[in-house]
Amino acid sequence: MLTETASLSGAILFIIGTATGMAWGLTQSGFSRSLAAAMTGLPGGSTTFIAVSIIAFMVLGSVLEGIPAIVLFGPLLFPIAQAVGVHEVHYAMIVILAMGIGLFAPPFGVGYYAACAVGRVDPAEGVKPILGYMLALLIGLIVVAAIPWISIGFIK
Repeated sequence: MLTETASLSGAILFIIGTATGMAWGLTQSGFSRSLAAAMTGLPGGSTTFIAVSIIAFMVLGSVLEGIPAIVLFGPLLFPIAQAVGVHEVHYAMIVILAMGIGLFAPPFGVGYYAACAVGRVDPAEGVKPILGYMLALLIGLIVVAAIPWISIGFIK
């Protein structure tokens, strides 16, 4: 049992370590500034900005841990969200939900591989059962993004 625990812990730590390395690489390459600059010039106002943010954070959530991604991209993208008229709390909810989907989205999701390692499931076999769950999460994210009242309706 000790050997299995050490093996599983090593696999999970390896996954987290590679995600942290990826965060460092993105920081050093200047990718976060390039993404923010590209998102500043988007036509279509807040709707386009939110749609691109959802896609970007789903991708980022699949290759990075949540906290490094927020630390890297939050300070750059939140002022842009405010400038296009998106409420801070609403944008934060969208970002967190999108990153949560990315965390478990196959084929790159860091959380997906960690869950497969814990459950001793082959990642190729685990894709089919998770698709319905991922679709439900995506629909929920779209609803939250489309209806800001869900995020900010009870503020003030």
